[in-house]
Amino acid sequence: MIRLFKVKEKHRELAENGKTAIKKQSAGELRLHKDISELNLPKTCSISFPNGKDDLMNFQVTIRSCEGYYSGDLFLFSFKVSPIYPHEAPKVKCKTKVYHPNIGTEGNVCLNVLREDWKPVLNINTIVYGLYHLFTVFSRSLI
Repeated sequence: MIRLFKVKEKHRELAENGKTAIKKQSAGELRLHKDISELNLPKTCSISFPNGKDDLMNFQVTIRSCEGYYSGDLFLFSFKVSPIYPHEAPKVKCKTKVYHPNIGTEGNVCLNVLREDWKPVLNINTIVYGLYHLFTVFSRSLI
């Protein structure tokens, strides 16, 4: 027999035993959890959760440039994901002070997939690769 309401039954059992029920996740949190579990980052990129794994909606990505003008530099980006993700793009800010044509003085990132070209089929992996290419493709064109 297939148990369709297994999660609801578990919540009910926890409530009866006096334990707190597990926080209900929004659709955006569920999608973000899936995106993060399927991340395929370049070798020079890493992800961290400064508020712990319970706060998936706020995380940081570190990118180390390995070639060109920014070679050897480390860049830290903070991600704030909306509860209506993926219908709205995450807010991304560069925490590292850098002179780059795609990064403003306040750390605002100008990347097409974060603005006009954002579509719900895109994911966090797409954004990370876009950020990664800002420091590799741009660097190659300067040489």
